[in-house]
Amino acid sequence: MTTVGLGIPRIGSPLRHIPDAAGRPDVDGLIDRFGRVARDLRVSITEKCSLRCTYCMPEQGLPAIARDDLLTPTEIGRLVEIAVRDLGVHDIRFTGGEPLMRPDLAEIIARSSAVAGDASISMTTNGIGLDKRVDELVAAGLTRVNISLDTVDRDHFARLTRRDRLPAVLAGIEAAKRAGLTPLKINAVLMRDTLDGAVALLSWAIENGCRLRFIEQMPLDADEAWVRENMVDAAELLDVLGSRFTLTAPHREDPSAPAEEWLVDGGPATVGIIASVTRSFCDDCDRTRLTAEGTIRSCLFGDDETDLRGMLRSGVEDVEIADRWRAAMWHKQAGHRIASPDFVRPERSMGAIGG
Repeated sequence: MTTVGLGIPRIGSPLRHIPDAAGRPDVDGLIDRFGRVARDLRVSITEKCSLRCTYCMPEQGLPAIARDDLLTPTEIGRLVEIAVRDLGVHDIRFTGGEPLMRPDLAEIIARSSAVAGDASISMTTNGIGLDKRVDELVAAGLTRVNISLDTVDRDHFARLTRRDRLPAVLAGIEAAKRAGLTPLKINAVLMRDTLDGAVALLSWAIENGCRLRFIEQMPLDADEAWVRENMVDAAELLDVLGSRFTLTAPHREDPSAPAEEWLVDGGPATVGIIASVTRSFCDDCDRTRLTAEGTIRSCLFGDDETDLRGMLRSGVEDVEIADRWRAAMWHKQAGHRIASPDFVRPERSMGAIGG
């Protein structure tokens, strides 16, 4: 079977700079100078991980963050409350490193859920150990999970992650399904090394009731081995998947969602592609990021960080923290500029930022 009439539609419209001669508008939300409003909060809670994926972590792991420098569950809960109550955030996602490496993860989720109102509480994880903790996490308030899985070939998985842990990941996936954390999304980073296995991975996902999303690899690897010319883009992936499946009706469920979804063989199964590099969705980005050390990053590719941990620990009122957060987001850059000759990769790798 082959793909027909696909294309990758552009999201939204070009950014329009808001003149800031008079400063930031007097609004509660996290608006930036280009009119985007951040409603999706990514919270990194650790730099530690149980895998060493080549596109994310160095073989020896990331430099350890001192325990006292990490945000506590109480501090995370307070910032989540400020984000939801004062800043208009409606999606909370915990990331790492690997969030399951935090022994107090259930407390973090419980404190956040207690103040999150109608905001969703989700997590991105590699799934290792999830089978042993999923019940307590759901009881604490976890509603959704995305699980990272780039291949279902055990030998290939071991080479790619530098750990022979595929059975543990699959156990985590099954546990998430049993716990009702559905629809279960699987994230796969698209690489030259995994392209040949893309058809097998999509077949596996369909057979196991998972929603697979391929993600173009970004220059956020700790080893700095990423080269644009070697990157597998969405168009090449579509050609490979088209050798086995018919993909139709590309669409987005939400204009700010990064994944473009295709029906597989007429549906209802779908496959998503997040073309972060070749089809940038910066124009519609709605994310704000909190690092494990308590700094705000307005952009995945921006090295500017604004410290909130110091404010938390010095007795500053919530209203001042919210204002500092708003100011940080107001100066968010227009986009990542990966295709530009003067592009400079961020100092932190994906594992240290939290994705």
